Amino acid sequence: MVTPSSAHAGDMVGLTLLQLAVIVIAARAGGVWAQRFGQAAAVGEILVGILLGPSCFGAIAPHAFHALFSPATNVPLTILAQVGLVLLMFQVGLEFDFGHLRQTSYRRVVFWVAAASLVWPFILGFAFGFVTAPHLAPGAPPWATALFIGTALAITALPILGRILVDFGMTRCPVGVIAITAAAINDVAGWLMLALITELVTARFNLLHFVVRLGFIAVFALAWLVLLRPVMRRVICRLQSAAEDLPASLLGLVLALIFLSGAITYRLGIFAIFGGFLMGVVLHQEERFVRAWRLQIGPLVAVLFLPVFFTYTGLRTHVEGLDSLPLWIDCLVLAVLATAGKFGGAYGAARLTGLDRPEAGILGILMNTRALMELIVINVGYDLRVITPPVFAMLVLIAVFSTVITSPVMRRLRRHAHPQMVGLPVADDNPG
Repeated sequence: MVTPSSAHAGDMVGLTLLQLAVIVIAARAGGVWAQRFGQAAAVGEILVGILLGPSCFGAIAPHAFHALFSPATNVPLTILAQVGLVLLMFQVGLEFDFGHLRQTSYRRVVFWVAAASLVWPFILGFAFGFVTAPHLAPGAPPWATALFIGTALAITALPILGRILVDFGMTRCPVGVIAITAAAINDVAGWLMLALITELVTARFNLLHFVVRLGFIAVFALAWLVLLRPVMRRVICRLQSAAEDLPASLLGLVLALIFLSGAITYRLGIFAIFGGFLMGVVLHQEERFVRAWRLQIGPLVAVLFLPVFFTYTGLRTHVEGLDSLPLWIDCLVLAVLATAGKFGGAYGAARLTGLDRPEAGILGILMNTRALMELIVINVGYDLRVITPPVFAMLVLIAVFSTVITSPVMRRLRRHAHPQMVGLPVADDNPG
């Protein structure tokens, strides 16, 4: 006998499968299109996510949009986006090369570029958020909105930056190493800031509650790193027989620990994504496992879960909500501050530490790449209701803009840089 509830569940499953089919096909098309124009595939996928949202698809074909992405039936998509985000953050932690943080060459440049590109955009973003909160986020505490805007502007999209460096063949040249190392330091600090700010917001000014919860988080992180890491090392050695092998038992155990880690951090009040990232950090030294995950599970995360997250973000983005000249002026001011803080901070620090203008410019534009990481930050702020729809739309546009301009500006600046510094072949002036 088919009950009304089971019939509704069947409709939900059918609609969710249709949503996933549309998202995957559109994201692949967007990724291919972006690569043809010299952009990272993620740029096209982010743009497709926005196009599928109310700002484009919803405006052009409102009936079709509401039939496909009805708010009443978006719960499965929301859950998939959150699960995918946990897996994505696990993958970010897994791929994180902490060896960059011990890099001795150009250490002074790395330190100052990382510090300047973190501090200046945070200060400018905080100032903008605090000043504009009364009219852009009237229902949220000004300091909370300001902290999230500052963090969103301070973060660098390490995975996208790494992909760009691979595309340009700059993974081993001095400027590439400086950029990836500075971005690594920047992101470690950024995630710690986000965890701390999230805790501050959810603790609601209760200092004792905040300190106790922070203590629990520290104990959990320490236990995971000190106790779980050696256990998992032995388990992986026993279960994984070859570099490309990922046995079902090992995969099941790792997935269970990823979700358990996410559940614990969620219960501790700092969102499940931090649990996923922490689990990735626990296993990032297991080279055989990392290689097997990258080959067998990584494509699924990239092709399915990442586009779902981008679409989930696009469904929350209401560019049409920026319906007045003052809002667009605020958006322009925020974009200028974001670029001035990130690009200007990195460029100034690089120049002060002895790099030439083209190399300093390349570092600046690379550190200005935000994309995925900024989207994660603002989604956390949106869930906590300290980032309002207009501010959310502004920050999404800035994330897209800062990533789209990276490759074209890089090509222009590389022509004037010293070849050895940016991975270009050195011309032989005396071939004979």
